[in-house]
Amino acid sequence: MDEALTPKHIGFILDGNRRWAIENGLPKLVGHKRGYENLKTIADECFERGIEVVSAYIFSTENWNRELEEVNYLMDLALKIFTKDLNELIDKGIKVVVSGRKDRLDQKIIDAIENTVTKTANNSRGTINICFNYGGQSEIADAFKSLSVKGTDSEEITPELIRENLYHPELPPVDYIVRTSGEKRLSNFLLWDSAYAELEFVDEHWPAFTKESLDGVLSEYASRIRRFGK
Repeated sequence: MDEALTPKHIGFILDGNRRWAIENGLPKLVGHKRGYENLKTIADECFERGIEVVSAYIFSTENWNRELEEVNYLMDLALKIFTKDLNELIDKGIKVVVSGRKDRLDQKIIDAIENTVTKTANNSRGTINICFNYGGQSEIADAFKSLSVKGTDSEEITPELIRENLYHPELPPVDYIVRTSGEKRLSNFLLWDSAYAELEFVDEHWPAFTKESLDGVLSEYASRIRRFGK
């Protein structure tokens, strides 16, 4: 794929796990399991196509309002990413970073996150940014809190300085955001860095999003002219 026509950083809003399960006569939690499995597949396909960074919105700050059984299951799936999948991530050369707040997370999950981030830090095939207990507004608020703690004068604050205080300023801004399941909104995802991102909304539920679906959205991206406000 032409490097100039390929996004460096793609973000996925993994929507439709529960709807996919219901439409297929399965328990809702099975939809989340299939969604988790598909994330590994699609992220790998992205790296095969030369995409450098994949951001995946797996649990938002608003998702705590869901039923306790579902929240606990999503926590267990996240823990699996950071424990049982660790050797696979290392073998595939994938670097893991995590965006989001640590408050409300069990210590075992925090420890697993820190271990995974440390052990994959030198991997270079591609980076997956797990957006977990994440909210775009919270990220911006946390950036301002960081500036306040540093004693930054309000007159010194610029967009560039705010970006330097986001969760992972070392990552390139997101080029392309893809949301599955037909919904057409950002839902508090990467709000600062999506300023000039291209957006694509597809009807497939996330568990049904295939490598052919990926090729379709990448072809759409390649057809667009990015103007960056010019």
